[in-house]
Amino acid sequence: MSVTAQSTHERQSTHLCAIHARESMMAKLAFLGLGVMGYPMAGHLQAAGHEVTVYNRTATKSEAWVAQHGGAHAPSPREAAQGADFVMSCVGNDDDLRDVCLGKDGAFKGMKTGAIFVDHTTVSAAVTRELFGEAKGHGVSFIDAPISGGQAGAENGQLSVMCGGEQVAYDKAEPVIAAYAKICRRLGDSGAGQVTKMCNQIAIAGLVQGLSESLNFAEKAGLDIPAVVEVISQGAAGSWQMSNRYQTMADDKFDHGFAVDWMRKDLKICLQTGDEIGASLPVTALVDQFYKEVQAMGGARWDTSSLIARLRKLG
Repeated sequence: MSVTAQSTHERQSTHLCAIHARESMMAKLAFLGLGVMGYPMAGHLQAAGHEVTVYNRTATKSEAWVAQHGGAHAPSPREAAQGADFVMSCVGNDDDLRDVCLGKDGAFKGMKTGAIFVDHTTVSAAVTRELFGEAKGHGVSFIDAPISGGQAGAENGQLSVMCGGEQVAYDKAEPVIAAYAKICRRLGDSGAGQVTKMCNQIAIAGLVQGLSESLNFAEKAGLDIPAVVEVISQGAAGSWQMSNRYQTMADDKFDHGFAVDWMRKDLKICLQTGDEIGASLPVTALVDQFYKEVQAMGGARWDTSSLIARLRKLG
Protein backbone atom coordinates (compact mmCIF):
# COMPACT_ATOMS: atom_id res chain seq x y z
CA MET A 1 0.00 0.00 0.00
CA SER A 2 1.36 3.42 -0.94
CA VAL A 3 1.89 6.12 1.68
CA THR A 4 -0.97 8.15 0.15
CA ALA A 5 -3.34 5.18 0.10
CA GLN A 6 -2.38 4.30 3.68
CA SER A 7 -3.02 7.89 4.79
CA THR A 8 -6.42 7.89 3.09
CA HIS A 9 -7.29 4.56 4.69
CA GLU A 10 -6.29 5.84 8.14
CA ARG A 11 -8.44 8.97 7.70
CA GLN A 12 -11.41 6.85 6.65
CA SER A 13 -10.92 4.52 9.61
CA THR A 14 -10.70 7.46 12.00
CA HIS A 15 -13.87 8.95 10.50
CA LEU A 16 -15.74 5.65 10.84
CA CYS A 17 -14.57 5.25 14.44
CA ALA A 18 -15.84 8.75 15.22
CA ILE A 19 -19.22 7.93 13.67
CA HIS A 20 -19.48 4.66 15.61
CA ALA A 21 -18.50 6.40 18.85
CA ARG A 22 -21.16 9.04 18.29
CA GLU A 23 -23.79 6.42 17.49
CA SER A 24 -22.90 4.48 20.64
CA MET A 25 -23.62 7.61 22.69
CA MET A 26 -27.11 8.11 21.23
CA ALA A 27 -29.93 6.98 23.47
CA LYS A 28 -33.67 6.54 23.56
CA LEU A 29 -35.03 9.26 25.84
CA ALA A 30 -38.27 10.53 27.32
CA PHE A 31 -38.73 14.11 28.48
CA LEU A 32 -41.62 14.90 30.84
CA GLY A 33 -42.68 18.53 31.17
CA LEU A 34 -42.37 21.12 28.42
CA GLY A 35 -42.44 24.41 30.31
CA VAL A 36 -40.15 27.37 29.61
CA MET A 37 -37.17 25.25 30.66
CA GLY A 38 -38.13 21.75 29.56
CA TYR A 39 -39.24 22.68 26.03
CA PRO A 40 -35.81 23.93 24.87
CA MET A 41 -33.94 21.30 26.92
CA ALA A 42 -35.80 18.51 25.16
CA GLY A 43 -35.03 20.25 21.89
CA HIS A 44 -31.30 20.16 22.61
CA LEU A 45 -31.52 16.41 23.24
CA GLN A 46 -33.25 15.81 19.92
CA ALA A 47 -30.75 18.05 18.12
CA ALA A 48 -27.90 16.05 19.67
CA GLY A 49 -29.17 12.97 17.86
CA HIS A 50 -31.07 11.22 20.65
CA GLU A 51 -34.43 9.59 20.01
CA VAL A 52 -36.77 11.72 22.14
CA THR A 53 -40.39 11.13 23.14
CA VAL A 54 -42.02 13.98 25.05
CA TYR A 55 -44.95 14.21 27.43
CA ASN A 56 -46.70 17.32 28.66
CA ARG A 57 -49.87 17.65 30.70
CA THR A 58 -51.23 19.97 28.00
CA ALA A 59 -50.96 17.78 24.90
CA THR A 60 -51.02 20.67 22.44
CA LYS A 61 -47.58 21.72 23.68
CA SER A 62 -46.22 18.22 23.02
CA GLU A 63 -47.66 18.36 19.51
CA ALA A 64 -46.08 21.77 18.92
CA TRP A 65 -42.71 20.48 20.15
CA VAL A 66 -42.81 17.51 17.75
CA ALA A 67 -43.79 19.81 14.88
CA GLN A 68 -40.74 21.98 15.65
CA HIS A 69 -38.14 19.40 16.64
CA GLY A 70 -39.25 16.01 15.36
CA GLY A 71 -39.27 13.02 17.69
CA ALA A 72 -42.53 11.74 19.14
CA HIS A 73 -45.03 12.49 21.88
CA ALA A 74 -46.98 10.21 24.21
CA PRO A 75 -50.25 10.67 26.12
CA SER A 76 -48.83 9.67 29.53
CA PRO A 77 -45.51 9.53 31.40
CA ARG A 78 -45.76 5.74 31.44
CA GLU A 79 -46.04 5.47 27.67
CA ALA A 80 -43.34 8.08 27.08
CA ALA A 81 -40.95 6.16 29.34
CA GLN A 82 -41.45 2.73 27.77
CA GLY A 83 -38.18 1.44 26.37
CA ALA A 84 -36.28 4.62 27.26
CA ASP A 85 -32.70 4.47 28.48
CA PHE A 86 -33.14 7.82 30.26
CA VAL A 87 -36.23 9.68 31.41
CA MET A 88 -35.81 13.39 32.10
CA SER A 89 -38.39 15.49 33.96
CA CYS A 90 -38.86 19.21 34.55
CA VAL A 91 -42.23 19.80 36.18
CA GLY A 92 -43.66 22.10 38.85
CA ASN A 93 -43.34 20.92 42.44
CA ASP A 94 -43.16 17.92 44.78
CA ASP A 95 -46.70 16.75 44.01
CA ASP A 96 -46.25 17.11 40.25
CA LEU A 97 -43.04 15.08 40.39
CA ARG A 98 -44.64 12.34 42.50
CA ASP A 99 -47.49 12.16 40.01
CA VAL A 100 -45.32 11.79 36.90
CA CYS A 101 -43.23 9.15 38.68
CA LEU A 102 -45.75 7.21 40.75
CA GLY A 103 -49.20 8.17 39.48
CA LYS A 104 -51.69 5.86 37.80
CA ASP A 105 -49.77 6.25 34.53
CA GLY A 106 -46.46 7.23 36.14
CA ALA A 107 -43.11 6.84 34.43
CA PHE A 108 -41.75 4.26 36.90
CA LYS A 109 -44.41 1.79 35.70
CA GLY A 110 -43.17 2.08 32.14
CA MET A 111 -39.40 2.21 32.65
CA LYS A 112 -37.27 -0.81 31.88
CA THR A 113 -34.89 -2.33 34.40
CA GLY A 114 -31.60 -0.44 34.44
CA ALA A 115 -33.02 2.79 33.03
CA ILE A 116 -32.13 6.11 34.67
CA PHE A 117 -34.57 8.84 35.74
CA VAL A 118 -33.05 12.35 35.80
CA ASP A 119 -35.16 14.98 37.54
CA HIS A 120 -34.46 18.63 36.72
CA THR A 121 -37.32 20.01 38.83
CA THR A 122 -36.50 22.12 41.88
CA VAL A 123 -38.19 20.17 44.69
CA SER A 124 -37.51 19.22 48.29
CA ALA A 125 -34.65 16.90 49.11
CA ALA A 126 -37.20 14.81 51.00
CA VAL A 127 -39.28 13.95 47.91
CA THR A 128 -36.07 13.31 45.98
CA ARG A 129 -34.91 10.74 48.53
CA GLU A 130 -38.39 9.20 48.63
CA LEU A 131 -38.39 8.75 44.85
CA PHE A 132 -34.81 7.48 44.89
CA GLY A 133 -36.01 4.64 47.11
CA GLU A 134 -39.14 4.01 45.02
CA ALA A 135 -37.03 3.89 41.87
CA LYS A 136 -34.81 1.20 43.35
CA GLY A 137 -37.91 -0.90 43.93
CA HIS A 138 -38.64 -0.67 40.20
CA GLY A 139 -35.07 -1.55 39.21
CA VAL A 140 -34.45 2.03 38.13
CA SER A 141 -31.82 4.64 39.11
CA PHE A 142 -32.85 8.16 40.15
CA ILE A 143 -30.71 11.30 39.92
CA ASP A 144 -31.79 14.67 41.27
CA ALA A 145 -30.41 17.26 38.87
CA PRO A 146 -31.90 20.73 39.47
CA ILE A 147 -30.77 23.47 37.12
CA SER A 148 -29.79 27.12 37.17
CA GLY A 149 -29.39 29.56 34.32
CA GLY A 150 -32.95 30.61 33.60
CA GLN A 151 -34.88 30.49 30.36
CA ALA A 152 -31.95 31.94 28.42
CA GLY A 153 -29.64 29.23 29.77
CA ALA A 154 -32.10 26.53 28.73
CA GLU A 155 -32.52 27.98 25.26
CA ASN A 156 -28.76 28.41 24.74
CA GLY A 157 -27.81 25.04 26.27
CA GLN A 158 -25.81 26.79 29.00
CA LEU A 159 -27.35 25.51 32.22
CA SER A 160 -25.61 24.71 35.49
CA VAL A 161 -26.72 21.24 36.59
CA MET A 162 -26.20 20.13 40.18
CA CYS A 163 -26.69 16.41 40.79
CA GLY A 164 -27.21 13.92 43.59
CA GLY A 165 -27.38 10.14 43.35
CA GLU A 166 -25.23 7.11 42.76
CA GLN A 167 -21.93 7.67 40.95
CA VAL A 168 -22.47 4.87 38.41
CA ALA A 169 -25.84 6.25 37.30
CA TYR A 170 -24.46 9.79 37.19
CA ASP A 171 -21.54 8.74 35.00
CA LYS A 172 -23.98 7.27 32.48
CA ALA A 173 -26.28 10.30 32.53
CA GLU A 174 -23.68 13.07 32.35
CA PRO A 175 -22.94 12.73 28.59
CA VAL A 176 -26.69 13.02 27.89
CA ILE A 177 -27.15 16.02 30.19
CA ALA A 178 -24.24 17.68 28.36
CA ALA A 179 -26.63 18.56 25.51
CA TYR A 180 -27.88 21.55 27.53
CA ALA A 181 -25.27 22.00 30.27
CA LYS A 182 -22.49 24.50 30.69
CA ILE A 183 -21.40 22.63 33.79
CA CYS A 184 -22.69 19.42 35.37
CA ARG A 185 -21.42 18.05 38.68
CA ARG A 186 -22.35 15.32 41.15
CA LEU A 187 -22.33 16.79 44.65
CA GLY A 188 -23.07 13.64 46.62
CA ASP A 189 -25.76 11.07 47.36
CA SER A 190 -29.47 11.43 46.67
CA GLY A 191 -30.73 14.90 47.61
CA ALA A 192 -27.34 16.61 47.32
CA GLY A 193 -28.31 18.23 44.03
CA GLN A 194 -31.46 19.72 45.54
CA VAL A 195 -29.61 21.03 48.59
CA THR A 196 -27.05 22.65 46.27
CA LYS A 197 -29.90 24.29 44.34
CA MET A 198 -31.10 25.69 47.66
CA CYS A 199 -27.66 27.25 48.13
CA ASN A 200 -28.06 28.78 44.67
CA GLN A 201 -31.45 30.30 45.43
CA ILE A 202 -30.33 31.60 48.82
CA ALA A 203 -27.41 33.38 47.15
CA ILE A 204 -29.60 34.82 44.39
CA ALA A 205 -32.26 36.13 46.78
CA GLY A 206 -29.86 38.31 48.72
CA LEU A 207 -27.96 39.34 45.60
CA VAL A 208 -31.05 40.54 43.69
CA GLN A 209 -32.26 42.51 46.71
CA GLY A 210 -28.85 44.14 47.06
CA LEU A 211 -28.76 45.00 43.36
CA SER A 212 -32.29 46.40 43.53
CA GLU A 213 -31.35 48.64 46.45
CA SER A 214 -28.17 49.76 44.69
CA LEU A 215 -29.94 50.73 41.46
CA ASN A 216 -32.83 52.38 43.29
CA PHE A 217 -30.33 54.34 45.40
CA ALA A 218 -28.50 55.49 42.26
CA GLU A 219 -31.77 56.59 40.66
CA LYS A 220 -32.77 58.66 43.68
CA ALA A 221 -29.30 60.20 43.80
CA GLY A 222 -29.73 61.33 40.19
CA LEU A 223 -26.85 59.27 38.83
CA ASP A 224 -26.59 57.81 35.32
CA ILE A 225 -27.37 54.11 35.79
CA PRO A 226 -25.34 52.68 32.86
CA ALA A 227 -22.33 54.74 33.90
CA VAL A 228 -22.60 53.60 37.50
CA VAL A 229 -22.92 49.94 36.49
CA GLU A 230 -20.04 50.20 34.04
CA VAL A 231 -17.76 51.21 36.89
CA ILE A 232 -18.97 49.09 39.80
CA SER A 233 -19.50 45.93 37.73
CA GLN A 234 -15.75 45.81 37.12
CA GLY A 235 -15.04 45.62 40.85
CA ALA A 236 -16.17 43.49 43.76
CA ALA A 237 -19.85 44.37 43.21
CA GLY A 238 -19.95 42.74 39.77
CA SER A 239 -22.29 39.79 39.17
CA TRP A 240 -24.21 37.98 36.45
CA GLN A 241 -27.38 39.64 37.69
CA MET A 242 -25.85 43.08 37.42
CA SER A 243 -24.46 42.53 33.93
CA ASN A 244 -27.59 40.88 32.53
CA ARG A 245 -30.47 42.53 34.39
CA TYR A 246 -29.51 46.08 35.35
CA GLN A 247 -30.88 47.65 32.14
CA THR A 248 -34.19 45.79 32.20
CA MET A 249 -34.56 46.60 35.89
CA ALA A 250 -33.94 50.27 35.11
CA ASP A 251 -36.57 50.05 32.36
CA ASP A 252 -39.19 48.30 34.55
CA LYS A 253 -39.19 45.21 32.31
CA PHE A 254 -39.65 41.99 34.23
CA ASP A 255 -40.44 39.37 31.60
CA HIS A 256 -37.25 37.30 31.63
CA GLY A 257 -38.42 33.85 32.58
CA PHE A 258 -38.09 32.77 36.22
CA ALA A 259 -41.25 34.01 37.91
CA VAL A 260 -41.73 35.36 41.43
CA ASP A 261 -44.23 32.55 42.14
CA TRP A 262 -41.55 29.97 41.38
CA MET A 263 -38.94 31.77 43.44
CA ARG A 264 -41.26 31.82 46.45
CA LYS A 265 -41.82 28.06 46.04
CA ASP A 266 -38.05 27.56 46.06
CA LEU A 267 -37.44 29.87 49.01
CA LYS A 268 -40.10 28.05 51.02
CA ILE A 269 -38.11 24.84 50.49
CA CYS A 270 -34.92 26.64 51.54
CA LEU A 271 -36.47 28.01 54.72
CA GLN A 272 -38.03 24.67 55.70
CA THR A 273 -34.73 22.89 55.16
CA GLY A 274 -32.90 25.61 57.09
CA ASP A 275 -35.15 24.91 60.06
CA GLU A 276 -34.52 21.18 59.75
CA ILE A 277 -30.72 21.43 59.66
CA GLY A 278 -30.35 24.40 62.01
CA ALA A 279 -29.12 26.93 59.40
CA SER A 280 -30.01 30.58 59.99
CA LEU A 281 -31.42 32.30 56.88
CA PRO A 282 -32.50 35.79 58.00
CA VAL A 283 -31.88 37.54 54.66
CA THR A 284 -33.61 34.76 52.72
CA ALA A 285 -36.66 34.99 55.01
CA LEU A 286 -36.79 38.77 54.57
CA VAL A 287 -36.48 38.65 50.79
CA ASP A 288 -39.18 35.97 50.65
CA GLN A 289 -41.53 38.47 52.30
CA PHE A 290 -40.47 41.15 49.83
CA TYR A 291 -41.43 38.79 47.01
CA LYS A 292 -44.78 38.28 48.75
CA GLU A 293 -45.30 42.04 48.47
CA VAL A 294 -44.41 41.90 44.77
CA GLN A 295 -47.07 39.21 44.32
CA ALA A 296 -49.60 41.51 46.00
CA MET A 297 -48.62 44.23 43.51
CA GLY A 298 -49.68 41.92 40.66
CA GLY A 299 -46.16 40.71 39.96
CA ALA A 300 -46.61 36.96 40.52
CA ARG A 301 -45.44 36.23 36.97
CA TRP A 302 -42.79 38.94 36.82
CA ASP A 303 -39.23 37.65 36.92
CA THR A 304 -37.20 37.76 40.13
CA SER A 305 -35.47 41.05 39.27
CA SER A 306 -38.81 42.77 40.00
CA LEU A 307 -37.77 43.37 43.62
CA ILE A 308 -36.80 46.86 42.46
CA ALA A 309 -40.47 47.57 41.61
CA ARG A 310 -41.33 47.18 45.29
CA LEU A 311 -38.70 49.76 46.25
CA ARG A 312 -40.02 52.23 43.66
CA LYS A 313 -43.53 51.77 45.02
CA LEU A 314 -42.28 52.59 48.51
CA GLY A 315 -41.02 55.88 47.13
